[in-house]
Amino acid sequence: MRYAELPGRAVIALDGADWRTFLQGLVTQDVETLSAGEIRFAALLTPQGRVLYDLFVVGTADGCLIDCAAKDRDALIQKLTMYRLRAKVGIAPAGLTVSAAWGGPTPAGWADDPRLPSLGSRGYGAQSLPEWQAADEAAYLSHCRSLGVPGPADWGSDTTYPIEANFDLLQGVDFKKGCFVGQETTSRMKRRGTIKNRMAPITFDGPPPEHGTEVLAGDLRAGVVLSGEEGMAMALLRVDRVETDALTLAGGRSCRVVWPDWMEKQVVA
Repeated sequence: MRYAELPGRAVIALDGADWRTFLQGLVTQDVETLSAGEIRFAALLTPQGRVLYDLFVVGTADGCLIDCAAKDRDALIQKLTMYRLRAKVGIAPAGLTVSAAWGGPTPAGWADDPRLPSLGSRGYGAQSLPEWQAADEAAYLSHCRSLGVPGPADWGSDTTYPIEANFDLLQGVDFKKGCFVGQETTSRMKRRGTIKNRMAPITFDGPPPEHGTEVLAGDLRAGVVLSGEEGMAMALLRVDRVETDALTLAGGRSCRVVWPDWMEKQVVA
């Protein structure tokens, strides 16, 4: 059982009479039925349908919290304020820490991560857990990567479609809700049913290649390396070109794709 504070995340508080209808028309996930204490994973997209900011929307008694990348919080507040117009919505930074706990039961006052059960739970302004082993954010990100779950370091900003980053497989898009920014492109990609590119973990010997290093299937470009660590990295891959085991990194090192169970059943099969 491990837990870690996540200084790479920050929190925004929304309240006011119109917060649900305001946010419902913007993000990829349904918030109309969000209850207090519940978390939903979502994104705010560009009008062209690329991921601008990833979000965890957390229900509170009188509004919600938005858990976002700390480096993006001010820009996200500015973006939400631009969309607010005359809606009765309060938007302000919240001085709450974000923490994650995994490998054990959900601690009291925490909420289950909606993406995968094995990702554990998230806490806001939570105290330390004396019976749990303290870890750091790097350990948590390594845990996510080992499960094949990408993060902001992989999808960047305004470069990746949410389906390429597996938002649709990780409960990050509700295709039955009403309109949201970027919905047309996202829905069209899903309806076609053939997604060419997906993020998945790769393994190799030695240190991680530089971000953007090509993954090759013979002479064909099969993808690019994203964030990584010793022996493992996330990569954006052409699904139709990584069925072979003969994959290499630019420069000659061999590598292989390790499809997580939750992903292989929905993508590879």
